[in-house]
Amino acid sequence: MPEPTIQENREIDGKARTVRELLSKRKYVIDYYQRGYKWAQKQIQELVDDLTGRFLEDYEEGHERAEVAGYGHYFLGSVIISHKDKQYFIIDGQQRMTSLTLLLIYLNNLQKDNPKKVVIDDLIASERYDRRSFNIDVEERNVCMEALLTGDETFDPTQHNEAVQTMHGRYADISDYFPEELHGTALPYFIDWLLENVHVVEITAYSDADAYTIFETMNDRGLSLTPTEMLKGYLLANITDEKKRLTAAETWKSRGAELSALWKEADADAIKTWLRAHWARDIRPRKKGAKAQDWDQIGTQFHRWVRDEAETLKLKHSHDFHQFITGDFDFYARQFARVVGYARTRTPGFETIFYNSQNQFTLQYQLLLAPLLPTDSDAILQRKVRVVARFLDVLLFRRIWNFRAIDYSTLQYAMFVITKEIRGQSVDALVAKLTTELENEKQRFSSSGFALNQGNRKQIVRLLARFTDYIETASGQPSHYLDYTAATGSNRFEVEHICANKPERHTVEFPEKGEFHAWRNRIAGLVLVPKKFNTSYGALAYDEKRPHYLTQNWLAASLDPAHYERNPGFKQFITKMGLPFKPHPEFKKQDQLDRLELYRQLCELIWNPDFVAKEAQS
Repeated sequence: MPEPTIQENREIDGKARTVRELLSKRKYVIDYYQRGYKWAQKQIQELVDDLTGRFLEDYEEGHERAEVAGYGHYFLGSVIISHKDKQYFIIDGQQRMTSLTLLLIYLNNLQKDNPKKVVIDDLIASERYDRRSFNIDVEERNVCMEALLTGDETFDPTQHNEAVQTMHGRYADISDYFPEELHGTALPYFIDWLLENVHVVEITAYSDADAYTIFETMNDRGLSLTPTEMLKGYLLANITDEKKRLTAAETWKSRGAELSALWKEADADAIKTWLRAHWARDIRPRKKGAKAQDWDQIGTQFHRWVRDEAETLKLKHSHDFHQFITGDFDFYARQFARVVGYARTRTPGFETIFYNSQNQFTLQYQLLLAPLLPTDSDAILQRKVRVVARFLDVLLFRRIWNFRAIDYSTLQYAMFVITKEIRGQSVDALVAKLTTELENEKQRFSSSGFALNQGNRKQIVRLLARFTDYIETASGQPSHYLDYTAATGSNRFEVEHICANKPERHTVEFPEKGEFHAWRNRIAGLVLVPKKFNTSYGALAYDEKRPHYLTQNWLAASLDPAHYERNPGFKQFITKMGLPFKPHPEFKKQDQLDRLELYRQLCELIWNPDFVAKEAQS
């Protein structure tokens, strides 16, 4: 049925649409006065986790594609549209629709080489007269959308406005959080499900006045209590002593204000993390028909879970509820805020928490809180936190080196199991458990195939930054790690290929271009340099470029013989550590193999599992 025109209908329409119906053969415009794209990493993670988690509840390997039609459905919310002048203006819902488009672009790129590719190009953009037009048409964003859709790695978001930078960052987050188990056979099934089983209620008005009336009505009437507020009310209502109730209320207010200053809804996140870390007994397995368990219920309705599990939590008398707030909540809220501070700022002694945060491993908060007890001294608390953080640092980089996913969805169950096993453990027991866990982990730094690809550039930057920072600080130089990993700024660092993208220079060793590119992208052929260096010298032949490395960081400078003559601290360091550093007048296949052994030994030093025990001694 054709859409009604303004002349035909000035009423308000409401219709449930699938994602395919919402975006197919539609162009949406965002008025100039609307705010830019603002979604943060947290919202993207929740979207990806919710969608993929719901899909995996029904998906089983071996299903026919047609069986997806019988999978469960998911409601994504509502959007409000003003249909005027033959255009669709998004009044409310642009954050969700923009994020959905970013997800579709990611899925489209992910399935490029899949023989069972699902056609979704028309849900992202259309082409006419060899020009692409995006379905969510915002002129200032189109250059970013084009770069993401075509995989243009030269695109620099810092040269554009905040909304573009945010979009580019959220696309990277989708890549980080999308579960590895959906990359292969399951991918077309997931795309089918997303297009046909995920629904949005589209509310369409035919004038801005009507559209904004709907928007205000939906958002301004009534003040719904949040789960945090409902939990607070339940707990305080069960404290019969008025003075204790006032004390508990003041504690809740104080801790809540401290948490809310971190980010919106951080108070709820802290409560979920604490309850999951210390009380969740089970987690829903990802299989058809599986029911939500403690871990899942805490994540969605923790206020109801606390009420339903009052006996488990030993909440019976008035003083129990008072202690729950003034003792447990107060303690774990402060510890949550503390580790979040370490995650945001590289703090001496707690650097690994910062590194884990850079890898966007938000599950670390759950593990960090699990062994902590209100009776622990501050020194014990710090040791426990450092032990867990070091364990995670080793685990994550081992997985990264072996192309294993570290996203929330992939590691959620494994981290839940470890969380239960380290609850309230002493420092010694914690060290023993986590050391054994690393001993049993299959991934090591023995494999030699780690290389740059479309999805791991940020991980490569952080790995090279750790190498470089370790070499320099161990040689007596100040740390420049934050400079090496800064995401913005004119002097930000980039991954530099030691060999320029000139396969014709290497035909003797690599007759095939594909072999050359694979060799060029391997980790041992990469260093970090400032963007302006890369721009100036990146295309030079190696023998021309090598002397310029002397002015850069010491990992890059170590390629040139002169670096070994000018830096006694560096020579003492490599002698002491027994590292196979050596200059490379040329950089051929054997040079890269030698360099690979150096990088591998650096990994063994930096991510040595023995450091888990050492954290307990400091």
